[in-house]
Amino acid sequence: MPQKVICSKCGYILYEGMELKTPDEILQQYEERCPKCGRKLSIRPVKILIDRSTEQKGVSKKG
Repeated sequence: MPQKVICSKCGYILYEGMELKTPDEILQQYEERCPKCGRKLSIRPVKILIDRSTEQKGVSKKG
């Protein structure tokens, strides 16, 4: 499942990829500031979305 991390102020994509990264890894990469708007980044997520449309087709679901 892909991971996407976005600045909550300006929408800049800080990370997008199939490899899961910890919030610490992403914050260190940008020195804890959004490169676009300068907002101080936080480890605590503001919003988490799970988009099921990216799941593989043909996988049966029990339920």
